[in-house]
Amino acid sequence: MASMSDPTNVSRKLVAVFAADVEGYSRLMGLDEVGTLKGLTERRAILDRFIGDHKGRIANTAGDSVLAEFGSAVDAVRCAVEAQTALAEANKGVPPDKCIHFRIGVHIGDVMVRAGDLFGDGVNIAARLQTLANPGTVRISGTTYDQVRKVLPMTFVDLGVQQVKNIQEPMRAYEVNAPSEPREAAYAHVAETESPPPLPEKPSIAVLPFQNLSGDPEQEYFADGVVEEIITALSRFKSLFVIARNSSFAYKGRSPDIRQVGRDLGVRYVLEGSVRRAGNRLRITAQLIDAQSGAHVWADRFEGSPEDVFEFQDDVTEKVVVAIAPRVERAEVARALRRSSGNTDAYDCYLRGLACLSSATAEGADQALDLFTKASALDPDFASAHGLAMHCHALRLGYGKGVTRVQSEVTRLWQLVARVGNDDGRALAGAGWAVAYVLRDLSSAKELLDRAVELNPNLASAWIQSGWINIWLGHPELAVEQVSRAHRLDPVSITFSAMAHACFFLDRYEQALDQAQHLLLQSPANHAALRIGAASAAFAGRADVARQLATRLREIDPVISVARLKEYLGPYKRTEFVEKYAEGLRKAGLPE
Repeated sequence: MASMSDPTNVSRKLVAVFAADVEGYSRLMGLDEVGTLKGLTERRAILDRFIGDHKGRIANTAGDSVLAEFGSAVDAVRCAVEAQTALAEANKGVPPDKCIHFRIGVHIGDVMVRAGDLFGDGVNIAARLQTLANPGTVRISGTTYDQVRKVLPMTFVDLGVQQVKNIQEPMRAYEVNAPSEPREAAYAHVAETESPPPLPEKPSIAVLPFQNLSGDPEQEYFADGVVEEIITALSRFKSLFVIARNSSFAYKGRSPDIRQVGRDLGVRYVLEGSVRRAGNRLRITAQLIDAQSGAHVWADRFEGSPEDVFEFQDDVTEKVVVAIAPRVERAEVARALRRSSGNTDAYDCYLRGLACLSSATAEGADQALDLFTKASALDPDFASAHGLAMHCHALRLGYGKGVTRVQSEVTRLWQLVARVGNDDGRALAGAGWAVAYVLRDLSSAKELLDRAVELNPNLASAWIQSGWINIWLGHPELAVEQVSRAHRLDPVSITFSAMAHACFFLDRYEQALDQAQHLLLQSPANHAALRIGAASAAFAGRADVARQLATRLREIDPVISVARLKEYLGPYKRTEFVEKYAEGLRKAGLPE
């Protein structure tokens, strides 16, 4: 018979699993190996002492990580919170880049015990919760929360449903805050150095990417599309301030702290959720959270067939509006809620097109145009698809691609938008830019964009295109205001090119170069960014940078020259602007 010390002897039991590790351990060792080892030894002594004081048993260790078991969930959570408080105290006076912060996860589950070490799903879940936790915080599972919520005098922030790696069923997670220690203090070292944007006067909201729980990566675009439609529908309400899709989707694939999201984006409310699509069944869950307090405003679940997705989106949107803006009358809700398309095949093409467009590359514009064209063929009344197809045609010209018959195609699509899209802000914004850039009709373009902004004052793309119109009209000051507004609505949007051009014509050459270089980090072959960057660097006296950017421009466009500049510059009304642009590129070394 095997003894208890026999490594082949395995037993099972139900325990509270405590998993902790050091955030950024490899980075810390790279900075100061001796100091990190000394600091870790001191903090391990603190952690080990608290585990012992709360009747825990240390099972597995690996230098920077600790795995322990507790017979009581209350003991495990109390130990975790008190230990984090003591560890935060130990970091006082330490330079921020050398602070040692632990992340802790706690889960009640069945484990296997072999030679004193713990194994099994209970361990895996606790470890996964620990990796999802922010530095200096404690994250617990829903089963743990149920055991401790009425016993411990602590604040529990519902973080929503989490998909835990290698665990089939999703689970709810909570963050635990000690009543005397604001959560912000635990990770103040990672806060942004710049001041967060102030909260708007009217109700403000960001919609985070919904989790795809279908187990099929191909359904990712569908989950993203649900969020896209909710953002679009919410944005139609003038009584709301809605963060644009690009900024919300910066959190895709992450499990951010909702209050930090609220601070980063300058919003009061955050909507998050999940989508599960299996065969002919669809389930959407959504929850609205007050980003200042972390409290839930409401949560709901919607089930049905995939054909009901548009009804689900409308229902989620209406409930959000009613929850955060009770003064918005239901009559306005009913008028504003509408579907982009009742044809799911066309809608799928449209969603895939949006994903391609977000790459900000010539190839992405080509792919998006094909998909928007397919969506238009499947649903001739799909106004957004028509407008974004026009936008793609203009983008391809801007990327320096020779396009034949583009004017006639843009004219044809414009007629379709005029017929079916007069109440679609996104369609009008896409159409407005193409009418200006391709057809050189600035007055009509301005009317289209003014209408888009009137319909949807939260549509960042409409404000960006309005900025371009004013650059071409010779009003760079107004363009800066409009592009800045777009950036406030969508802090991670690609506003850099428009802002770079506006700053260039205002003689702010260093700022223009900085904006161009930001865009080149995202899209190294961006034609417009290379052009305006080279011209700005030349006027700023940065000759080496100007020549480097001009060389890269010629590598991606061998026929580019000063003489051909007008082919790329769009409908500039002030010849002195074009002449100044040409002079900058001439200084940068572009051939005549």
